[in-house]
Amino acid sequence: MFSQQDFIARLQRIMNYYDLNASALADGLGVLRSSISHLLSERNKPSLDFVLKIVDKYPEVDLYWLLYGKGSFPKEEKKPTATPLPTEIPFPEVNPLDNSEKNIKTISETSVKKEKKQIQKIIFFYEDNSFEIFENL
Repeated sequence: MFSQQDFIARLQRIMNYYDLNASALADGLGVLRSSISHLLSERNKPSLDFVLKIVDKYPEVDLYWLLYGKGSFPKEEKKPTATPLPTEIPFPEVNPLDNSEKNIKTISETSVKKEKKQIQKIIFFYEDNSFEIFENL
């Protein structure tokens, strides 16, 4: 859950890390100096816009750490682990050209097993939102 006092402590930690006072932080974020003062004195709560400006301006700040204290500051970048490529390419053990008669036989058997489907209804939709239905074809 969001705690304003904890947020203020994390904001002051950011200010100490970058060696900023409230005025310099406000100028860097492009907000009024009074808005920083009001946040630090717990008069106002931080807006979403303010929080996003901090995360955009200072890439070391993790959003979840700033809001909820989860994670670390400065943010640790997770490096993706490389997946090793296979060293061998598997080849089929049996040559498919040797069994060409067998393949033809199985294809013809499966095509015979399929049922023929009958068309029941066709519907045409027109650009003027009208339509026509053709049934019992």
